[in-house]
Amino acid sequence: MGNKVPASLSEAELAAMATAFVWPVRVYYEDTDAGGVVFYANYLAFMERARTEWLRQLGFENQQLREQESVIFIVRRVTLDYVQPARLDDALTVSVRVLQLKRASLIVAQQITRGEQLVCQGEIQLACVDASDFRPIAIPQHVRDRMNNGR
Repeated sequence: MGNKVPASLSEAELAAMATAFVWPVRVYYEDTDAGGVVFYANYLAFMERARTEWLRQLGFENQQLREQESVIFIVRRVTLDYVQPARLDDALTVSVRVLQLKRASLIVAQQITRGEQLVCQGEIQLACVDASDFRPIAIPQHVRDRMNNGR
């Protein structure tokens, strides 16, 4: 009964998915609700971990960006589609792929899969803000360059 990654994706979209950053996640008891499935908000936590590791793989740590560049990325908007539940002990994969990169923000597509089954997917808009006053600022060029090359 499980849904698979949609077959209607274009060749370009499939190629982009193949090159997306992926991060493994295991579902622990603390991640589940009274029904024994992953609590809906925890999918966002899984996605946050994957984005953090994606940044780390690009060569940036959140703490380093805050301290050295006075830059932090905040979530501005989230759109999620819950396709099917994940359960205790499931081995999941969370992907991150840049959809849009602007001067002071970006949109990433994220998918959570169990094997080839799509569990949850979404688009997350991140804004780059000054760490001292949370006002929007340009994403530092060297960060943008790495994000762009990772597309």
